[in-house]
Amino acid sequence: MAVNLQKGQKIDLTKGNAGLKKVVVGLGWDEAPKKFSLFGGRSQDIDCDAIALVLTDDKLGSKDDVVFYNNLTHKTHCVLHQGDNLTGGGDGDDEQIQVFLSDLPQQYNRVVFAVTIYEATKRGQDFGMIKNAFIRIVNADNNQELCRFNLSDNYGGMTAMVFGELYRRDGEWKFNAVGDGTKDDGVSQLIKRFI
Repeated sequence: MAVNLQKGQKIDLTKGNAGLKKVVVGLGWDEAPKKFSLFGGRSQDIDCDAIALVLTDDKLGSKDDVVFYNNLTHKTHCVLHQGDNLTGGGDGDDEQIQVFLSDLPQQYNRVVFAVTIYEATKRGQDFGMIKNAFIRIVNADNNQELCRFNLSDNYGGMTAMVFGELYRRDGEWKFNAVGDGTKDDGVSQLIKRFI
């Protein structure tokens, strides 16, 4: 049975799951109901983009350590983005990232999962227009959901979000439910926080 986490809570993933080798990180969101303009038409769809930052000593080593829609596979082939969902429509995970925990070289101690809104400032969009955002960790071998974090704070004005992170400590993989919003406009601004 999956553990539902609150913001800031941590869980040890490998301690209770002997042999856990690969996880699927599912990220999901829905658009809040759109407002109609007095001048006709509807606002643009919100294009959210999931990102994995593969860190060494809590820092990005190079741009190759950013896994997202323009770089779907980490150079180690241990972090794999499953592709970009342009609308966030439908049920379940909107984007997924696979992480091969047992194969990820020891130099990498943390994988941070974030979501940005494509052209957020230009389009006048923010995470206050998003509802039902979540991150979940699933055992890829048996499809068992290990934990889930539903982001329920008010993120109005925020254009990027750090959903959560996997981190390695004392040979065990753990998950931290982060849920921090930022005003970074796109991937290139967000990654500067980790350099």
